[in-house]
Amino acid sequence: MVAIRGERYRSEIPGGPCHRGECDLALRAKSGRAVLPVWLVLLALATQVPGGQEPARPARILSLDQCVRTVLDHLPALGAARSTSDAQKSLIRETESAYYPQIERSSGIGRAYAGSGQAAGPSAKPRARDLGIPFDGTPGANNAITDVAGVEVGMTTIISGKGPLVVGKGPVRTGVTAVFPRPKGERNQVFAAWATLNGNGEMTGTTWLDQSGFLEGPVLITNTHSVGVVHDAVIAWQLKRLGNKFPTWSLPVVAETWDGDLNDINGFHVKPEHVDQALDGAASGPVAEGNVGGGTGMIVHGFKGGTGTSSRKVTIRRAAYTVGVLVQANYGSRDQLTIAGVPVGKEIQDLKPEVGGEDAGSIIVVIATDAPLLPHQLKRIAERATLGIGRTGGIGSNSSGDIFVAFSTANPEAASDTGLAGLEMLPNDWISPLFTATIQATEEAIINAMIAAETMEGIDGHVVQALPHDRLQAILRKYGRLLE
Repeated sequence: MVAIRGERYRSEIPGGPCHRGECDLALRAKSGRAVLPVWLVLLALATQVPGGQEPARPARILSLDQCVRTVLDHLPALGAARSTSDAQKSLIRETESAYYPQIERSSGIGRAYAGSGQAAGPSAKPRARDLGIPFDGTPGANNAITDVAGVEVGMTTIISGKGPLVVGKGPVRTGVTAVFPRPKGERNQVFAAWATLNGNGEMTGTTWLDQSGFLEGPVLITNTHSVGVVHDAVIAWQLKRLGNKFPTWSLPVVAETWDGDLNDINGFHVKPEHVDQALDGAASGPVAEGNVGGGTGMIVHGFKGGTGTSSRKVTIRRAAYTVGVLVQANYGSRDQLTIAGVPVGKEIQDLKPEVGGEDAGSIIVVIATDAPLLPHQLKRIAERATLGIGRTGGIGSNSSGDIFVAFSTANPEAASDTGLAGLEMLPNDWISPLFTATIQATEEAIINAMIAAETMEGIDGHVVQALPHDRLQAILRKYGRLLE
């Protein structure tokens, strides 16, 4: 509970992100008539959130502009005065420009947001389909990797500071994403395989993945220079959380893309506690997209990129299966950008960033399915991510680290050492629909990342613009490809 001028309100913490487009905490009046962003209320009223609050999902998420208006317009309804001092208003403006809407539950204003990765409520930001972008295939309920039963996603988003780069201090625009193949309380061993288009990147644990055929824990994604700390932290988390369920050795799968154009990447701001927050916060359900998790500081085809997800439902011989994809997208040149078959990049030749090479960057793709596939088949699934990337204009350039991992949640006892394992697998002749689903979901996940991402200012005032929705719709309409 939070007291504001004698009134008491419950603090509600959604699972979604909070960076410039979604506020991560909201105050709901007992009457339920008003929802306010806690971080702005706290700044305006110099109030602190007490610790020990339990997370709950709010009814809606407010944009940053709505946050400011709501604070000024609806504070009277919560028993506070409308007037706000010039100093307080200045603080709000400074906070807005610094992209600093984070609160740690235990200590008031904080620097990192940790959550389940869920995008809460009907007021969440639009996705690609909401804008009328046509895609082939039928998505699952959430159009997310979590449509594969048992898969959980967690994220920590770290955003602080503005202005000139000071290594070790910021500005910081980075984070961590965790994908569990099975619920995080289990050992999570699943059949898996990996593949690459261009190998200028890193995904740890792939040598043993090749030889064993098993993914033995979550997949973590972060920035290039934080792979080591994330690798160590996930081992420590598993030992601490899983106890006897976890062996005394581990070869985690940790992947990366470069965010050094917007983030103080050599300041090493990802810490073990951020990894713990992403792992502990992992959940099923809707998944947040855009400037969140490991994708916080990423750039795609000269626009702001980041985290995206999608899924497809497939029927094979009357059996229903799901394929889900999550991407951390950070690649591509503007001229090559293609959406729904339309040369969008050639149509939008302005709004180009001052940083990042035309073909610089990388993409990590995590593919989940509940179809019973063995590792050699999953490698073929992973390889199909390249075609989804190609649909958006990715070419696997020399500087790109395009690395993919695919796993199947079927055959839950395959790793048991109690005797012969009874396995199920689809015949090779049956799996082409899963190839199609992977290509489609990969393409849509990338576009979802771009649609959700918002303009970001990073180190040294570098600005990367978001893909403008209205201009995109106009271009698709011009080519007869907008669903209206």
